[in-house]
Amino acid sequence: MQFSERIEKIPPYLFAELDRLKQEKIAQGVDVISLGIGDPDTPTAPFIVEAMKKAVEKSEHHVYPPYEGIKEFRQAVADFYERRYNVPDLNPKDEIIALLGSKEGIAHISLAVLDPGDLLLVPDPGYPVYSTGAVFAGAESYIMPLLPENRFLPDFGKIPSEVADRAKMMFLNYPNNPTAAVASMDFLKEAVAFAKKHNIIICSDNSYSEIFFDGYRPPSILEVEGAKDVAVEFFSLSKPYNMTGWRIASLVGNKDVVNALLTIKKNLDSGTFTAVQEAAAVALNHGDSFIEDMRKIYDRRMNKMIPTLQEMGIKVEKPKGSFYIWAPVPNGMTSIQFTRDLLERTGVIVTPGTGFGTHGEGFFRISLTQPDHRIDEAVERLAKTQVYA
Repeated sequence: MQFSERIEKIPPYLFAELDRLKQEKIAQGVDVISLGIGDPDTPTAPFIVEAMKKAVEKSEHHVYPPYEGIKEFRQAVADFYERRYNVPDLNPKDEIIALLGSKEGIAHISLAVLDPGDLLLVPDPGYPVYSTGAVFAGAESYIMPLLPENRFLPDFGKIPSEVADRAKMMFLNYPNNPTAAVASMDFLKEAVAFAKKHNIIICSDNSYSEIFFDGYRPPSILEVEGAKDVAVEFFSLSKPYNMTGWRIASLVGNKDVVNALLTIKKNLDSGTFTAVQEAAAVALNHGDSFIEDMRKIYDRRMNKMIPTLQEMGIKVEKPKGSFYIWAPVPNGMTSIQFTRDLLERTGVIVTPGTGFGTHGEGFFRISLTQPDHRIDEAVERLAKTQVYA
């Protein structure tokens, strides 16, 4: 059989390889603790589940949902943005749509914006779907290196002017996956100014905005004056509300870009189940205290893991956002070598940085999405390892 060239261009999905390594060790009788995938371990809040139960029982929800999402969900997103970010002017009618999770929207927005041969600015290391969407659209990607010396922020001044003028779209993601870096309002203002100068659409992936520590509070790019002229933002309920399996998110911002993605959705999917949207609206309207409780859980886990890594000789500081730890690989190992070595010695899986792009080499990522007792066990195992000097 012969398949499309775009399939050949897509590398194996990182987490599939991690699962293979995990299953290999389990077959050998190893009690594996996976700190690789960022899937929250705690359940969705009971009040959200209860809202879902009631919504499922409504027969009027058992039909195709509106492509753009139900009014109640879109209004809840608008209200959340006003309450959380002080962004009061989002119009639920044409500046907000529901998504089947942010991954769907991130992949499809390239089809909505990019033509074959167009250029996308992609952070590296970064979420692999940014580049995959460009591959599906037949577009090219230009890598914006995220380097420790620049606090894992792209340096717009180092992008050649001919590249910037040709670029049509750019992804940003703060708090960042995988680096756990955060961005200031000054940086976001710089990004908006850069995009306006070169006529670039900014796609802000704000999936981790509600997980933060030690007084830091992540902003939305839509807080920047004039950002809606060039920017849209993905906001997902997966991580703040522990709803990864529910597949519900939103795209907000520039109405022309929002409508372009909606056109793709009208032709490629049937929208998110109405009952899920109704329950998601309840989460957005009444879930602030639940999110605060989740922050405390991740903060506690951070405060256990960071000192242990430091005692192992790994140079790392506590991040201000996300539930990830991004740390340099010790002893000159490659990221894959370190991942395998740590798995062999401790039964703990971490994610090699190279899976997130060329500039991820030399780093590894820890995800703190295991129950507390498993985090404690992982910390104990790591503490017993020989120090990586």
